[in-house]
Amino acid sequence: MIRKITPEELESQRPFTENIRRLYAQRKGDTPPLAFVRTFGCQQNVSDSEHIKGMLYDMGFAFTEEPEKADFILFNTCAVREHASDRAFGNVGALKRLKKERPDVLIAVCGCMVQQEHVAHKFRESYPFVGLVFGTHVIHRFPELMHEALIKGKQITVIPKEDGVIAEGIPVCRDSAFKAWIPIMYGCNNFCTYCVVPHVRGRERSRSPQLIVEEARQLVEAGYKEIALLGQNVNSYGKGEEHGVNFSELLRRINALPGDFTIRFMTSHPKDATHELFDTIAACKKVSRHFHLPFQSGNDRVLKAMNRGYTREQYLDLIRYARSVIPEISFTSDVIVGFPGETREEFEDTLRLVDEVGFTSLFTFIYSPRVGTPAATLPDPIAPDEKVAWLKELTALQEKKSGERLKQLVGTVQRALLENAADGYLEARLPENSVVRVAGDPSLVGRYATVRVNDARSWIMNGEICEIE
Repeated sequence: MIRKITPEELESQRPFTENIRRLYAQRKGDTPPLAFVRTFGCQQNVSDSEHIKGMLYDMGFAFTEEPEKADFILFNTCAVREHASDRAFGNVGALKRLKKERPDVLIAVCGCMVQQEHVAHKFRESYPFVGLVFGTHVIHRFPELMHEALIKGKQITVIPKEDGVIAEGIPVCRDSAFKAWIPIMYGCNNFCTYCVVPHVRGRERSRSPQLIVEEARQLVEAGYKEIALLGQNVNSYGKGEEHGVNFSELLRRINALPGDFTIRFMTSHPKDATHELFDTIAACKKVSRHFHLPFQSGNDRVLKAMNRGYTREQYLDLIRYARSVIPEISFTSDVIVGFPGETREEFEDTLRLVDEVGFTSLFTFIYSPRVGTPAATLPDPIAPDEKVAWLKELTALQEKKSGERLKQLVGTVQRALLENAADGYLEARLPENSVVRVAGDPSLVGRYATVRVNDARSWIMNGEICEIE
């Protein structure tokens, strides 16, 4: 059963926050303790880490990018693919020596990976130097759990099995001064046969539209230029809720807020993408002309085996309708290569779909079996080296399609948000999500500019700033 955390429950964490502040003041005097937070996986994990950092800030912590200097080390983990899990285990294992040299450092692991019982068991048995292990449904109790780990000096593990919670009012320490994540819902009801997310994130649950809009309003008033709405499937927002606000209506309400800002969102599920949603994007000028719409496979049999809930033709119909009402829209997507039982002919259907749609970019992955999912028990006769060859073929095709699409933008003059300073350039993100490298002073990061696209390669464009706003 989904549970809403009451204000009283959140307030009950305050004494633990203050006790931790006093404990570190006794240890370090006027020098603030340092926390190192490393996040793996999706933007929802990033948002969770920002809230954990908010609670750490209330405890008196400052932050460092060097774990060797930290008094508290946290890894927020991802369970979607084996590679992410292996990286997390490797990074945590590397801290064994540090813990031996500095016994007072508290090492913690949280997130989707540890919400799985077999992973939590592995941490208990093989990583005893980790002091705190907690799952996705107890982030609001982080001060209490951290306090217990500090006082008892032994590993504390908390991974409750439940449908999930909604906790409003947790403090947040945002990573950016001009881009903000706003979770609008949590969990997933889709149960794709390859995906562990519903098992570790719980069932779908939507936040109040009033609270979401108010959070967006406050961010815009604070000067944020980009608001990104998060959910495992944002298209399901509001389903089953008494307020009757669906995702399209939520977009319209945020779009109506005064101010100069851009609205982005992720991730969408094709089976719940509607014509109303594309019509809303067309009508809302503040909503980005970029749509991340994972298709995973271009073959109907494979899609059915994945339990995706749509066909190849239904997906293509969505693309065609979107482009009919938003000609400038760009699409990115996710693709799984080598799903159990996929044949060469079925993989070629994926290649043909990629060629037909012309995505700006793809996130491509070789199928990774996840414990507890139906797909993990399916026969998988395709050799790993053949799957690798398929992946290379797919990425080569996408590189060609990306280059063709970006070349269409050469010569255009567009408004862009200056996001990052790297390698002597600024990165300017266009409304349809492509990035242009431009020369400029790093002090311009976070501002809008008019940029001209001068040339394009497969993954990057070069241009120049015409005017700073």
